[in-house]
Amino acid sequence: MNCDKKDLLLYAVTDRHWLNGRSLRRVVEESLDGGVTMVQLREKQLEEGIFLEEAKELQRLCRQRHIPFLVNDNVDIALAMNADGVHVGQSDMEALDVRKKLGPDKIIGVSAQTVEQALLAQAHGADYLGVGAVFPTGSKDDAVEVPFETLKAICQAVRIPVVAIGGISKANVGKLKGSGICGVAVISAIYGAGDIEGAARELKKAVRATVEA
Repeated sequence: MNCDKKDLLLYAVTDRHWLNGRSLRRVVEESLDGGVTMVQLREKQLEEGIFLEEAKELQRLCRQRHIPFLVNDNVDIALAMNADGVHVGQSDMEALDVRKKLGPDKIIGVSAQTVEQALLAQAHGADYLGVGAVFPTGSKDDAVEVPFETLKAICQAVRIPVVAIGGISKANVGKLKGSGICGVAVISAIYGAGDIEGAARELKKAVRATVEA
């Protein structure tokens, strides 16, 4: 496995919908100041050249702080810029093919909604799983809701770390106690806040309490 469980405690995923006139660099920097442990660049609408430039800028920020930086879906960009890894969904490139392209040392995360998907991703070389949506979410139009019992069953079935994703906030993360997750991946709970640094700091405390319970 290429990532430590502690790197997955508070996993921030970018979305320019929440920028509100701020630069992507600024909001990511504020989230890092608040204690984010991993960053994923997820920008579905950007032209590839702009995406690469933004990715490089965020990667420099993360490297200064020794925080893993991943790219969503785009394996070629991840390879071109030597990102720490990539996260792929069920409809994206299969984990086995991603591993062949990226080599043995990069982090590969895979989205899963069922035990079967989780076990297959693990067998094909995934380093961690993103499971959700565990709560209703507005960040992903096609999100499938994953019940608590399924989340727990996935955590019990695999050896690799599992992060919960989808609609997670400081107010509801405690409901995931006992599931077996090692962290959460969030978008709006951090980047939708007026005080990004403060939101990240408070959420991290809540997540730690949930994971360690």
